[in-house]
Amino acid sequence: MTTAMPFDAGTTLMSDVTAAVKTAGLTLRDRYTPHARGVSLNEVVDEIHANDDAVLGVMREPLLRARRGSQWAEDELAGGALPPGEWWVVDPAEGNINHVHAMPDWAVTATLVRDNRPVLTVVHLPLTGDTYTAVAGGGARLNGRPLRVSAKTDLGAALVGTGQAKPGEDKHTFRRIGESVTAMLADALVVRVSVPATMQLIHVAAGHMDAFWQYSDVRSGLVAGALLVSEAGGAVTDLAGEPWSTSSRDFLAAAPGIHAAALEVLSPIV
Repeated sequence: MTTAMPFDAGTTLMSDVTAAVKTAGLTLRDRYTPHARGVSLNEVVDEIHANDDAVLGVMREPLLRARRGSQWAEDELAGGALPPGEWWVVDPAEGNINHVHAMPDWAVTATLVRDNRPVLTVVHLPLTGDTYTAVAGGGARLNGRPLRVSAKTDLGAALVGTGQAKPGEDKHTFRRIGESVTAMLADALVVRVSVPATMQLIHVAAGHMDAFWQYSDVRSGLVAGALLVSEAGGAVTDLAGEPWSTSSRDFLAAAPGIHAAALEVLSPIV
């Protein structure tokens, strides 16, 4: 991923967005239970939608107010390019399926996308209180401390990961996921397969993981992590090695020292 020029967030935009995301995180934390919620598929889906609705109810207006003239991307599972201009791409419960199953890997994210490039993001983890932020041209941070991707140069020493973008992907995508995991098991040190994408991408940005790939263009799961990894010094491309944007069909974020090797493993899987 490349950004044509640094983004001027002004003096208050980041603080306003961070405040909005943290407030939304309190709502999601209050809905968290120590037991899984829902037994049937319909019940699980209802719980997921209830989480989304509750968090969006306290998140949408503050974000639109923080950036006058910005627009709202309604469908969090949508992919592909957005119309020109500035859009908020949010996930009110990134890792929603984990939340309703009483697992801890979930977050609230808000990313400002300008002309299909993420330029500002906030990812807040309500259970830990950690907040990841990035501004195009301004670096990536965790609780105000700069982030830096891994310095590894050997894929054989790397911890890498992938996962589903959403339920109900087509069989072709499922086949590619399976083949990619098998291929990486032979070349990387350890392969993680989990959801959501953002929870793996923050680890890539922090240097705790070395690469993440996904066969998807679901914007809400990728834009925050793409900016964090890029601003932490990582390489963010599609699986043909071209710079990633919201119009890309697939995704790879990696430490620069293993990016080419990861591409060599993954690019033949079509």
